[in-house]
Amino acid sequence: MMCRGDHSLLSVRDMYQADRLAIKSGVSGISLMRHAGQAVAQAVCDIIHEGRVLVLCGPGNNGGDGFAAAAVLRGRGYEVQLYSMLPISKFEGDALHFALEWQGNVVPELGVEDFEQANVIIDALFGAGLSRPLDRACCNYVEWSREKCVVSVDVPSGVSGDTGDVVGDVAFRAEKNVTFSLKKTGHCLYPGADLCGEIIVADIGIPEEVTASLSLVCQENHPDLWCDQIPRYQYDRHKYHFGHSLVWGGDMSGAGRLATMSALRVGSGLVTVLSPDADRLIYALTSPSLMVEAHKNPEALKAFLKDRKISSFVLGPGAGRGSAFKSLVSSVLENASVPLVLDADAISVFEDSPEQLRTLLNDQVIITPHEGEFKRLFPEVQGCRLERAREAARAAGCIVVLKGADTIIAAPNGRAVINTNAPYWLARGGTGDVLAGIITGLLAQGLFLFDAACAGVWLHSDAAQMAGGTMIADDLVACIGKSVEPFRSLGS
Repeated sequence: MMCRGDHSLLSVRDMYQADRLAIKSGVSGISLMRHAGQAVAQAVCDIIHEGRVLVLCGPGNNGGDGFAAAAVLRGRGYEVQLYSMLPISKFEGDALHFALEWQGNVVPELGVEDFEQANVIIDALFGAGLSRPLDRACCNYVEWSREKCVVSVDVPSGVSGDTGDVVGDVAFRAEKNVTFSLKKTGHCLYPGADLCGEIIVADIGIPEEVTASLSLVCQENHPDLWCDQIPRYQYDRHKYHFGHSLVWGGDMSGAGRLATMSALRVGSGLVTVLSPDADRLIYALTSPSLMVEAHKNPEALKAFLKDRKISSFVLGPGAGRGSAFKSLVSSVLENASVPLVLDADAISVFEDSPEQLRTLLNDQVIITPHEGEFKRLFPEVQGCRLERAREAARAAGCIVVLKGADTIIAAPNGRAVINTNAPYWLARGGTGDVLAGIITGLLAQGLFLFDAACAGVWLHSDAAQMAGGTMIADDLVACIGKSVEPFRSLGS
């Protein structure tokens, strides 16, 4: 369930709708723009206490925000140089009000020396709705700003507020980015997430009931969304209250061992691995807490799931891509009565027949593809990562975890969550197996599928932060317990 004020993200269309509804409710556009300008000016004041500020004003409301910020800064004693793409007479609406209110000079063109002399540059050229590449003059301004401190308004000019993509070849890189009311999806998606710097969300007077009235389906991942589902430790609970995870262990035993230990560390009451005969000793030596059983044929597996009270099942880590495993995955999808996580080889084994896997997926399945696996499974799905993840989830009827620096969790009903706490050093061998195990362990504990995926991705990233930049996958497993432990006592 989606609560409000809970890390919801705006699309560009949502942003325009929020502005319209706010004004319709009685809030003046001039008031909104004045508060926006004050927020941008304050961001500059937090960087330098005095000095020279170059304000770059575009032709629309972003330019109006720039004029409003320039007036505040000038009133506080800063030296302000203001550039406008348009003559003041060409502005319209609220932007015209602040352009006319400006008492200083307006320069119609700039040289590299103007940027060299500035301590801070305010990028108020274009906002989140930009749909065309920057022109040659603006491209020069981007280049001349490379070594300078930039404060961008809404999003860095050149970045799409919806997709986070650079529209064209270049975009500003901001040290601070001031946006309004709520973040946009483009603030959380790469490369926009990297170009925004520190994101400041300013309250400019849009009423909460306005954003509450919007049909927002995208959120930024945060414990607020799922922490109340993490089971608490209480005196009357036993191991089966925390579920029983099952892992299909393959010949590449390292991947299976990482998945099993991750399920244990995140709190699954029991974890069993099904192992090839040749590797049973390797799995048995992984941990005394791990139960090891032999591989099962589909009929035996069906009975095993019931008899052992299995709560969740992960297939794929290190499993191999043979025809026998492909048949097993198909059988499990057709018959399993527990939530399933399909990772790695359980997806790649269908690379020559992706339509076969897609027809078997259902609402009790989470798939965790990286970009390459996703493209092989959904070759016809186009658009940015967010659009593709949502469309794939809708088409397949399952939860999709599209892995990457900005991992996206998407549900068949259109809901999506973008993860933003992943450190760059998660790009290590074996970390995907750890994620699959974490999600499986959370499912075993009774979390709903979508929430287990969101929680798993966040905890995985948080554990990586704790493990540090020199970590390997083993170190990541060791930090899972530290990451999940604070949520065990919440509300107890």
